[in-house]
Formats: sequence, C-alpha cells, structure tokens
Amino acid sequence: MSKDEFLALALLNPVNGLIIDELRSLALPDAWLVSGCLVQTAWNVLTGRPLDHGIADYDIFYFHPDTSWDAEDAVIRKLQARLDHLDVKIEARNQARVHLWYPTKHGLPYPPLSCSTDGIDRFLPQNTQVGVRRTDSGYDVYAPHGFDDVARLIARPNPGSNFSTANYAAKAGRWKSLWPELTVIAAE
Repeated sequence: MSKDEFLALALLNPVNGLIIDELRSLALPDAWLVSGCLVQTAWNVLTGRPLDHGIADYDIFYFHPDTSWDAEDAVIRKLQARLDHLDVKIEARNQARVHLWYPTKHGLPYPPLSCSTDGIDRFLPQNTQVGVRRTDSGYDVYAPHGFDDVARLIARPNPGSNFSTANYAAKAGRWKSLWPELTVIAAE
C-alpha cells in the first residue's frame, strides 16, 4: 500500500478529515491526528466494515514547550469544544510533557521528546506508527515503517517503544476480537 492509498482510505472516515482540518485551523504546533483511528479506518474499508467500527478514540499529538498541565488542559478543552459536534472521544496530548506523567501511570521510564513524531515512534505496535496533518500543499503523512502491515492486517510489536508485553497483548487482543482477519505477531 502506498502513502497515497493509505491516506485515501483514512480520509474515507469523515471524522478523520474534520479533525485534521480543525487542527490546521487552530494552528496547534506540530499537531497530528495519529494511530488507531487512521489505521482502523483503513482496516474497516479493507474488510468491508462500517468506517468507524472498533475506533475507541481519535488521538491528537501536538508539541508545545509549555509543559504545564494547565496549558495542556486548555488545549484539551478547546479541542473538545470545537470537535464536540462529532460525538467521538478525542484524546489530545502534548508530546513535550509525556515524560512527566508516563512513568507514574505506566511504571516505565520515558525520555523527553523533541517533536510529535518522536511520540509516534514510541507506539507499542509498528502498524499504528502513523500520523496525518494538513499542510499548505495538501497532507503530510508520517509512517516510519510504511503501510505494508496496515494493508496486510498485521500487528507487530515495536521494539523501539517503552514496551510492555502485557499492554501489547491487551491491545492486540482487543483488535483481534474486532478484526478477526488480523494477524498478531507475539512479543518475544
């Protein structure tokens, strides 16, 4: 699957496109729609399911040097207000501050990041290491491992993440129940 083919599939879900457009209009720094909502839309098209089947939330990454909770909370509330009419769960996170809360929440160390794509690089499965944003010339798509696993419905562990076998197994198990065609490569 090419980048353009993936983008065409992901944008068939109108919610993805509306969120991406709203991120551009808000001019959040280094803002991307990321992960499952994009990949799972593609899976749904490939398997003939409703476009929003199995999508639990729509994840937004941005990168702002203000690492205070108050600043992130203001962005979360602004996005929710602007996107509330979509009637979906929005999860926005400032990637500049993930290292401040991740160790407490997950019991694993997390290095400070320098941009949003650093956060995308740390997703547990490689197939969800994807982000899309609007640019002056169209769309920017970030996918360090390409789209072959998306096209072939494969979930593969990402050794470059703060890997948790239990978290990966739970995520892959949920996906397998929703997309039985999925091939899950076990963590070693």
